[in-house]
Amino acid sequence: MNSELYSKLIFDYSKPGRCGVDLPEYHYPGVELSAELTRTAPAALPEVDEPTVVRHYTNSSNNNFGVDTGFYPLGSCTMKYNPKVNEAMVAASALANLHPRQPAASVQGALKVYRCLEKALSEIGGMAEFTLNPFAGAHGEYTGLMVIRRYFLDRGEETRTRVLVPDSAHGTNPASAAMAGFEIVEVGSLPDGTVDVADLAAKLDGTVAALMMTNPNTVGMFEKNIPEIARLVHEAGALLYYDGANLNPMLGVARPGDMGFDVMHINLHKTFSTPHGGGGPGAGPVGVRAGLEKFLPNPRVVELADGSLEVECTPDAFGRISSWLGNYTVFVKALAYILTLGPDGLAQVGPLATLNANYVMNALKDLYELPVPGPCKHEFVFDGLRDKSTGITTLNIAKCLLDYGFHAPTIYFPLLFHESLMIEPTETETPETLDAFIAAMREIALRAASDPDYVRNAPYKTPASHPDEDAAALEPVLTYKDLQSHE
Repeated sequence: MNSELYSKLIFDYSKPGRCGVDLPEYHYPGVELSAELTRTAPAALPEVDEPTVVRHYTNSSNNNFGVDTGFYPLGSCTMKYNPKVNEAMVAASALANLHPRQPAASVQGALKVYRCLEKALSEIGGMAEFTLNPFAGAHGEYTGLMVIRRYFLDRGEETRTRVLVPDSAHGTNPASAAMAGFEIVEVGSLPDGTVDVADLAAKLDGTVAALMMTNPNTVGMFEKNIPEIARLVHEAGALLYYDGANLNPMLGVARPGDMGFDVMHINLHKTFSTPHGGGGPGAGPVGVRAGLEKFLPNPRVVELADGSLEVECTPDAFGRISSWLGNYTVFVKALAYILTLGPDGLAQVGPLATLNANYVMNALKDLYELPVPGPCKHEFVFDGLRDKSTGITTLNIAKCLLDYGFHAPTIYFPLLFHESLMIEPTETETPETLDAFIAAMREIALRAASDPDYVRNAPYKTPASHPDEDAAALEPVLTYKDLQSHE
């Protein structure tokens, strides 16, 4: 709504006698609605007083679970607490009211934020250049794979049509590769979830464009054979892609570029201060080693000879990946997070996340089956309870945990184990929180042995109690009308 129209509406509505009377009609020049889109009668809106409305939404929000209300031990999701000052900062009108079509001369500060973050991520990742345009992690995967495809087409190597993906990979890896037009070839894993180097070597040939890897892997183990893997991939003429979903424990400790990775994406909304989940907002910046920069998507923020910044498109880019320059407010928060922590602070993130994960793992491994022993990185995976005779499943444990005020961990992923229970306590959780979580998990395990029906029928204290899983599968509630028919 333009300011003139807004002022007139406020002025007219404030006149004596205007309250409760239909507002005069206003029209935007050149915009006419067809008859079928125009109301013939006033909308049947309820008359509700303000306190009732406020209480309704406040009470509804209290039924939701968020990182502000409790601990998220979600493996591979890095659901950590984010500084509120960053949220307040991006709500400032100077940032919130920016428009992507403003002349570059009027947004030099905004472009500087963009360029500074690109440089910071390049240093953190050990890459030559980054683009911030992708909107999410999977979007970043697709972008990186399109860069790889453009690279090989530029070299005249059209026969490189296959992408190798470990069987322990995140599901978005093969999906992104397929969307980019590649054939997917699965690479086997060893018992600890690391890549089977022998199987990899057997599948590397002139048709392979890339190997996609997550390091640490999905089981939380660092790929100790990464130098050998990088050598094999590069000797075969292929590129090595890094899925940055598990970058959090590597901050300040190891850089993907130094490991031999050629292309990578980073989940800014996981690692660098943006609450994620529920569909966004997110960002999946993509970094590349030297020699691949020109293939990054348009548009690009470039520095001119006079030091000013401009937004340009280059002919070698594989194309566009987003409507403009990505989710800008996410970039502001990420840069603020990096600058606030500084090099010393960032270097503590990975070790603290690793320490927390090993602390919880060792406190529970006597009651929960640990299929991959030894120190983990940021997360670890149990294969359900050690005592299988109880009949209690990972799903039962996850639901019972809700009654203790904790979000359930990731369950039944990775598919390497039958009753996978993936736990990731990030660096932002206190020892007191971790101890409370450990106590809850131990109590659930002990109660599973003494009173399995109690665990099987949990939760009892949540707004929605234990559902009838068979009925939910046979008669799913997919629409509002379905819900009404069940009431």
